[in-house]
Amino acid sequence: MTEHMLDDGERAIARSPIGTSKRTKVWDPIVRLFHWTLVTGIVANLTFLREVKSVHRYVGYVIVAAIAVRLIWGFIGSRHARFTDFVTGPRRLVSYMAAMFQRREPRYIGHNPAGGLMMIALVMLSLFCGVTGWMMGLDAFWGAPWLEATHEVAANTIMALAILHVLAALVESWRHRENLILSMVTGSKRAAIGTDVDHAPPTR
Repeated sequence: MTEHMLDDGERAIARSPIGTSKRTKVWDPIVRLFHWTLVTGIVANLTFLREVKSVHRYVGYVIVAAIAVRLIWGFIGSRHARFTDFVTGPRRLVSYMAAMFQRREPRYIGHNPAGGLMMIALVMLSLFCGVTGWMMGLDAFWGAPWLEATHEVAANTIMALAILHVLAALVESWRHRENLILSMVTGSKRAAIGTDVDHAPPTR
């Protein structure tokens, strides 16, 4: 039943075949630089810089600046960097998730629907953390317990989602026999074949 919910060219598969050695460029330098800037900044601020307030604050500013660039790039950047390539509607997301739990999800060249949702969630939460962190330094909000608590909850949520994101990347790497983490370093992935999805479907 789930398979019929997917459009032509997106038929679910148990695992993607490795019938090609061809590589295709997917992640441009700006996407990769943003990704690893966000990873480094979040890990640093949630661990060894958590109590080093002065450095913690400036790392937060770097993260917010990186997000601003990424948001702009999401409209004018390369094909798979654009929001139109991975921001999808609830119907397609539910269909993909159902196929995933049945171990029949298609391989996406760019972000799959679940990965796209995770990316948006992490970016928005990181931006929210940056804004609340900046507010904590203002005289009007200095020492406000509700603001500190809100910032802390957002930071812990980011940590939980980041762990889930890494686990999902490892599982999908195994399922489709492709190193997704390495692809965010090199920028390239195995070229699309068969039932692989390499287009920006309409949002619905």
